[in-house]
Order: sequence, then structure tokens, then C-alpha cells
Amino acid sequence: MENLPTRLTEWSEGSGCGCKIAPAILDQILSSSGSFSQIDPKLLVGNSGKDDAAVYQVSEDIAIINTVDFFTPIVDNPYDFGRIAAANAISDVYAMGGKPVFANAILSWPVEKLAPELAAKVMEGAKSICKTAGIELAGGHSIAAKDPIFGLSVNGIVHPRKIKTNKGAKAGDIIYLTKPLGIGVLATALKRQKIQDKDYLNLLDTACRLNSIGEIIGNHEEVHAMTDVTGFGLLGHLTEMCDAAKVSAEIILHKLPLIDGIQEYINQFIFPDNTYRNWNAYSAKTKGVVGMDLVKLCDPQTSGGLMLAVDPENQKWFEDAMKQQNQVIWEIGKFKEKGEFVVEVN
Repeated sequence: MENLPTRLTEWSEGSGCGCKIAPAILDQILSSSGSFSQIDPKLLVGNSGKDDAAVYQVSEDIAIINTVDFFTPIVDNPYDFGRIAAANAISDVYAMGGKPVFANAILSWPVEKLAPELAAKVMEGAKSICKTAGIELAGGHSIAAKDPIFGLSVNGIVHPRKIKTNKGAKAGDIIYLTKPLGIGVLATALKRQKIQDKDYLNLLDTACRLNSIGEIIGNHEEVHAMTDVTGFGLLGHLTEMCDAAKVSAEIILHKLPLIDGIQEYINQFIFPDNTYRNWNAYSAKTKGVVGMDLVKLCDPQTSGGLMLAVDPENQKWFEDAMKQQNQVIWEIGKFKEKGEFVVEVN
């Protein structure tokens, strides 16, 4: 891995989606501000369901998706930072089953301490991902501030009857993931200058990969619910799906896909501090987690994969369809009738 004169990760206490405000505090903010109270009938998806993006209906056949996502540096290379931030933001549109159409940039930069050329590299990386997604980086807004922050506001479109939310899971549905876990662990290894070159490449390969399969999945009603796994970890986003659908879930621990090499770092206690924040937020609703297995479940992901609830009667169709799209998937468990615990780990 290259040695850079400026390490962007030195400018962030957290990194990537690990910067998210803790779930309980976020709920307090939204509840106190009245953000859950939304009455416009054309606002099809808002804050109330803790979904990935807002969706507003503009005609019988078209609804607009809008999302905004930004964070402090997760890697030191500014071009890679831009790529990861862009892929992460665009993912929210895919998670709703939609098609991204254009994006605007959000940039905070300490211009007196970090060269503007580095910010230009961040923008260049973001543009490269937008090009891959087939959209324009159309504009944006920037401020001079003490912390480097970058992200996108992304607009997309979807048919109102094809919106995928996080609340449609049904008892018996099979749970799938489209990316392996461990991005937070590898980002922490990088920040502590412990990461090996091959593992850095694995980090980039996973975090820069677009979740474009979500747009295709949006066309299939056999997929009952969808979300992407980001800063609250697998356990957090699965809990949100369960709470929204009033069901529970069973996860098979040995089936969880992990990025190659992360167990070595976990064994050295190299993982984000916010892993514990996530565990503290969701542990009371969880059964069966032993020892350091909580890291795999609570590792904050940045530009993580999609998590899907699929009708079990259509399992073969779904798996065949994913093969045809060259999309790797992992079956990790199932939803079941609501029980004493929201998530059980076996």
C-alpha cells in the first residue's frame, strides 16, 4: 500500500459510516424535532420507517428517491475516499429498488491545512463511481471547516408500486446478503497502520462495488424487503427490518460472509470502537451472541451490501436470477414469527 505524505484518517476520530450518531441519540433527536410526523400523502417513504432514502410520488408511474450521505475519511488516499463515499451514497437509491439519475456533492475541507489538490482528488474519485453508475455529478455545496467530510446527495426514480422498503419482511422469508462483512475492521486496521496490502485491496474491492443489483431486484415482488448494511452493522439494520415488519429473525453465525483476512485483525482486537456502541444499542433484543462474535454482527459497514427478505417459495428462482446477473449472494438466516427476542443467533 502506498505511503502518503498526508494521512486523511488522522483527521477523523471515527471513519466512514462508523461516524453515525448512536441509534438511541438519533431517535431522541428525530422524536424531539417531530421528524417522525409526516402527513403529505405523496411522501411515500419518510423518516418513520428508518428507511434508506425518502420517496416522493410525482405521477402515477414515477416517484423520486432522494438520499444524502457523507462522512469523514475512511481511507488515506483521497481518490479512494471519494470512490467509497460515492458508492455508499448511491447505494441508498439501489436499496429502495430504484435507478439513480444524478448526484450533488457535499464537501467540507480544512483548506488552510489540507491542500485543495487533495479535495480535487476526492471529487475525481467520486466522479469515477458516478460514471460507473451511469449518472452525472451535477453540482454540490462546499464549506471551509476543520474536518474533511465528503459525500453525495443522490436523486433516483422508481415506479411507486416497485419501491422496496425495510418493512416488508414476512415470517419464513429467507435472509440474503450481497457483500461480505468486515469493512469497519479493515478500516480500523488501516487507521492504526496495521493493515496488509492485500487486505487494503479487499477493502477497496468491497466498499467501491456498487449495489446496482438493487435496481433489478426492484422489479421482483418475490423480494419482500431490502435495505443496505451500513453504520449500525448487520445486527442494527436487521433489527430495524424486524421492528418495522413486526417479526423476529434467526441468523446462522457460520453462514455470515466475511472479507478474507478480517479474523486475524479481530484476534488482535482491531475493530472500530463503535462496534461496542452498536452492540450496546441492540444487545437487549438479541440472543445467542458469544464473546467476540459480536464484532462480526456489529461491525459498522461503509458501502456494505444489500440485505434482502425473499419469499421461500421463490428461493430457486431468486438464486438462479442472481447467477444470471453474476451477483454473489449469501443465505444467512430467515425471518420468523415475532418472539421474545428480535434476533436469535445460532
